[in-house]
Amino acid sequence: MNKSKKSVVLVGAGKIGSIISKLISSCNDYYLTVIDQSDERLSLIPRHPNIQTYQVDVNDKATLLNILKGKFAVLSAMPYNLTRYVAEAAAEAKVHYLDLTEDVATTNTVKKLAENAEVAFIPQCGLAPGFITIAAYELTKKFDKLQNVHMRVGALPKYPSNALKYNLTWSTDGLINEYCNPCDAIVEGELISVPPLEELETFSLDGIDYEAFNTSGGLGTLCETLKGKVNNLNYRTVRYPGHRDVMKMLLQDLRLRDHKHLLKQIMEDALPITFQDVVLIFVNVSGWKNNSLIQETYVNKIYSQNIFGLTWSAIQITTAAGICTVLDLLTENKLPNTGFVRQEDIAFSDFINNRFGRYYNEAMQQNELAQQQAIA
Repeated sequence: MNKSKKSVVLVGAGKIGSIISKLISSCNDYYLTVIDQSDERLSLIPRHPNIQTYQVDVNDKATLLNILKGKFAVLSAMPYNLTRYVAEAAAEAKVHYLDLTEDVATTNTVKKLAENAEVAFIPQCGLAPGFITIAAYELTKKFDKLQNVHMRVGALPKYPSNALKYNLTWSTDGLINEYCNPCDAIVEGELISVPPLEELETFSLDGIDYEAFNTSGGLGTLCETLKGKVNNLNYRTVRYPGHRDVMKMLLQDLRLRDHKHLLKQIMEDALPITFQDVVLIFVNVSGWKNNSLIQETYVNKIYSQNIFGLTWSAIQITTAAGICTVLDLLTENKLPNTGFVRQEDIAFSDFINNRFGRYYNEAMQQNELAQQQAIA
């Protein structure tokens, strides 16, 4: 790392923002300013000499611009419907911009802001899109010609205990958003839009049954990158069997997709948050190499764990590790420092060997060791 500390701003002190602040402050390479409109959330940010906090509404553009002035980068951990305000301020303040959004419209806004920009705009730095995109694109490089790229990700409770077989582990707004919006896919070589909650499939892994179905945003920009190079490309969210049918009833039959605030209230009142979760990452790529049709697979499971004396959920760890890794790589000049930067522009080896990216690598090594012990 560069020995001179970089000053960065984190917007959002919620479930993900709290662990981002912990990871960044722990390495002692950054000065961090955390802003949020909630004093209550800011009070949960760890006390550290390299951290300062401010109560600021993201809509207060003048104050936000004043805080961004002279900073190296700004990281948005805001809900998808608010993060564009951070991106617009970053463009005006001319500071590097990173976010965690899965929202397609927000990413399109970031793309426009990145045109002819003097700084880097790097959206979708979380798990999906984010790491899943980096891992899938790395596998595609091993082929002379691609056939299928299938990407599956799930953030699941270890101990499901309700009809949805689900607990809240991340943004409720983001969850509902990806269940309602059209989904990008490449089908028989054509880039098309497919409906959410459809194309249900089932599979088993390590003796556990799962289902997967279309959700929006998980592919990031990979459809554009691989258009004309792959026959079929799709992303589906992984859940326990039965979840899709219940959500389809709520969203479509009861029309709660037209009353998202009500659905959010119902879910947050009825579904407890859990820190006992698992993130499942499953990528299958098939194609031709040396005139043979072959398949390459990446599978990983990341569990909640204790870091710095605190218990963090798997979705907190994987999401925060993603954006912190990208910040490091930007600081180390391993990424373009101007314009729009895609997740597939990030080298898998750079990511997985990073001090934050190692949370993915360590989990995979532990999984492989457990499998070896089971066989023995």
